[in-house]
Formats: sequence, structure tokens, C-alpha cells
Amino acid sequence: MKKSTIAEIKERFDNDVERFSNLETGQVATIDATISLELITEASKRIVPNAATILDVGCGAGNYTLKMLSKVPNLNCTLVDLSLPMLNRAFERVSAETKGKVEIKQGDIREIDLDENSFDIILAGAVLHHLRDDKDWETTFTKLFKLLKPGGCLMISDLITQDTELLNEYTWQRYGEYLEGIGGAEYRRKVLDYIEKEDSPRSMNYQLDLMKKVGFSKVEILHKNMCFGAFGGIK
Repeated sequence: MKKSTIAEIKERFDNDVERFSNLETGQVATIDATISLELITEASKRIVPNAATILDVGCGAGNYTLKMLSKVPNLNCTLVDLSLPMLNRAFERVSAETKGKVEIKQGDIREIDLDENSFDIILAGAVLHHLRDDKDWETTFTKLFKLLKPGGCLMISDLITQDTELLNEYTWQRYGEYLEGIGGAEYRRKVLDYIEKEDSPRSMNYQLDLMKKVGFSKVEILHKNMCFGAFGGIK
């Protein structure tokens, strides 16, 4: 199946600001969304307790940065997203919670110009699964590594696959059953069709290996439940 273009993804998020402004309803199709959000922000706080700067990649309506600010106050926040309506909402919400500088940048993280060695924490929540081929993954991880200050961390919460096809089929079957339990067969079909069209997730192993390859000194698994995981690396 031909995957969604960046423009198509942007348009969908432009029209979904309200849902993504609510952690409870916005993440209902994501298993353990609130647990993963807690874990990646708490880990970031412990890795960089004196953090001053955060980059939120694919920030949506700002939920990840807001959670981070509840643990490390008054960060200078850089928010990146394809969708300007999402960014405007995130800017409004985040600005109310920090005395630090809040900057929004509309566009694709692969193309946006940012200063290297300038972020203590980079959060990537439900965004990297939009990367496509191996080169795309490697150049993006390399860029994120370079944007971090030494000792900084990249924390990811995302949709993932398994490396073993038999187990991959099993986890996605389990996920389908989970979706059906929430919203019935039609909801299951809708979510899985959407993932098929829009997303190209990779396994946690693949991403952790790639982190080591591009230079991260340590990688850590925080949580995994079927085809969702929370994990990261320290520069």
C-alpha cells in the first residue's frame, strides 16, 4: 500500500487538535499512553535534573512538554510539528506553564534547522513511526543525537513492531483484540487500516541498535506492551 504523504499527515493533524489536547481521549488507541508518558518524562528528569532546554518532536497539542514541565519547571521549550493549529494550541498551553522561552517551529524535524548541542532533553512521542526507509531512520536519529548536549537524553514513546514475524503477528493480533474491546470490530478495522496507510514502525531492537550506531553512550528500555514501547538513549 502507498503510504500517506507528509501533506496528508499534516492535514489530518490540522483537523484533530481537540482530540490530541486531551490525554485521556487523545490516546485511547495507544496502549499504556499515560504510563509511557510518565516513564519517559521521569527518566528524563533523573538523567538531566538541571535541564534547561527541551525539544518536543511532533509535539501535537503539547502533552509531553506539559508533563515534563510538571517535573522540571521553567524549561526553555522548542516545539516542532507539521500542523500549525497543533503548534498554536501547544504554544498556548505550554506558555502558561513555564517562565522559560517557548518557540514553535512548523515543519518536518528532518528539514528544520536547529542548533547542534543545544537540548538537554528531546522527547519524541508517537512521531518516529512516520519515518520510512533505513536511510530516513538513520539520518533522523543522527540529527537528534547531534542536537543533544553531551549528557542529554532522547526519550521515545511509540508504536513498534517485533523482529520475529511470528511474534509480530501475535502482538498485532492482540492489539486488534484490544481495539475491538474498546470500540468494536469497525473501530479495530479503522485504526489498523489507518496504521497500514500512514505508519511504518520499526522494532525497539532496531531503534536501540541504531541509537548505539549513531553514538549514544547508553540505551534503555523503560516499558513495552505488545506493539507499544517507551525507551531512549543518553548522549
